[in-house]
Amino acid sequence: MLDYEKLQSKAALEMRPSGIRKFFDLVADMPECISLGVGEPDFQTPWAIRESAIHSLELGRTKYTANAGLKQLRQSISDYMKRKYDLSYGIDEIMVTVGGSEAIDMAIRCLVEPGDEVIIPEPCYVSYQPITTLTGGVPVTVRTKEEDQFRLKAADLKKAITPKTKMLVLSYPNNPTGAVLEHQDLVEIAEVLRDTNIIVLSDEIYAALVYGDEKYESIAHIPGMRERTIVVNGFSKTFSMTGWRLGYACGPEPLIKTMIKIHQSCIMTAPTTSQYAAIDALSPKVDEEVEKMRSEYDFRRKYCVRKLNEMGLPTFEPKGAFYVFPNISVSGLSSDEFCMKLLADKKVAIVPGTAFGSSGEGFARISYAYSLEHLQTAMRRINDFLKENGWEK
Repeated sequence: MLDYEKLQSKAALEMRPSGIRKFFDLVADMPECISLGVGEPDFQTPWAIRESAIHSLELGRTKYTANAGLKQLRQSISDYMKRKYDLSYGIDEIMVTVGGSEAIDMAIRCLVEPGDEVIIPEPCYVSYQPITTLTGGVPVTVRTKEEDQFRLKAADLKKAITPKTKMLVLSYPNNPTGAVLEHQDLVEIAEVLRDTNIIVLSDEIYAALVYGDEKYESIAHIPGMRERTIVVNGFSKTFSMTGWRLGYACGPEPLIKTMIKIHQSCIMTAPTTSQYAAIDALSPKVDEEVEKMRSEYDFRRKYCVRKLNEMGLPTFEPKGAFYVFPNISVSGLSSDEFCMKLLADKKVAIVPGTAFGSSGEGFARISYAYSLEHLQTAMRRINDFLKENGWEK
């Protein structure tokens, strides 16, 4: 009898299952449950994008594309990055991937060797640490704090750097907290990195979903940082295209060239139909649809922050993405206990903060990528839950 435990990679066996998907699976057979767990837009993909995909199919455009992606799409990405973020990339500095997740994977695999350290601010998206570990790299977590609105501080980054540090992962606007780095934060982080050989992996999948007066700024826009930054973005969140599985990476040509080699062996090409659709997604004619979605998220964001604070769950005002990150420590329960009890008692699914690293203990993530009616029902149930347990403000 084969011992499958011994046959499998130690790194793979030790990977922690996604805490987000754990709750997704739990509610699959609970039709009465209100789920605020998954970060998936509730909007339809804008019609102009769908129409472009349909047209490409009618023309029989169903063959492989170049490994790096359609040249026309890479040019559209170049134009979009300049138009939106004042970043200039040639098409040889851009690759198209299967979602932003693949771009993250390719970037880490391109750079990280066994023993290399990767600095990851927490709380953070669930994939960074497992991918780092699978390459033989060593995740070094830096705890961000509620009092700093979960922004990475340059002084904390500096303390975490060692001679083995190869990469810093920046995930802003942040999942799960909604935090956004301000210009001065970026300048100070850049100053720490300036005389090092550390590469920044900047995951900017929520860059178009920033609220308030300030426009989003990439760290690649800070002088001296473009040449040491790989920018990752995609279509899932901005254009409500989660199932289309399309993302991209922009960065120095030597790094992108190596990432494409890995991509050739693992994936080959991103979906052809999605690529043709994405060309129209990036055009100015879709800007109005994106703004409508962003405006609706903004309204939901304000509603959720207000309701959670009123009921006694302190919640800082997130400036990006579509998540709120309330402090649930008033309950005296761990994050996991709180979320499991809420699900059992009130049939509301939210995600424990610890799904995003140990720094998330005492918090929970609530996605507001759902209809207002959905959110209102959930907030009533959460308020009743707090009241019944004596935790209400």
